[in-house]
Amino acid sequence: MASSDLKSAALMDQMKAHLSTDAGKAVTKKIGLVYQINIAPKKLGFNEECYVVDLKKGEVTKGTYEGGKPDATFSFTDEDFFKVATGKMNPQMAFMRGAMKVKGSLSAAQKFTPDIFPKPSKM
Repeated sequence: MASSDLKSAALMDQMKAHLSTDAGKAVTKKIGLVYQINIAPKKLGFNEECYVVDLKKGEVTKGTYEGGKPDATFSFTDEDFFKVATGKMNPQMAFMRGAMKVKGSLSAAQKFTPDIFPKPSKM
């Protein structure tokens, strides 16, 4: 999956592996939502790579969600996604600063926290 220049692509590969562990299965069971994450190299909306983090099935795939509409869609720059995923930036602060755009259910978006990602010690 990581045939990409984005730092976040490696994170997505780790997320994929994480979801097959017991800790990952617990996250899938707890959240039960589908997120589409659009990651742009530099500027939001340009040359975005899309990933689907399916926390119903416990899988991460590259490309747009094809099972209807995701519960929430996020747009980030590569740098900002990396910060949020590693816990260096609070998702609410990212949203308020305009570093993250959200479409879809805000209640689903609020469950998108750094807790769903593997811990930084494993990265």
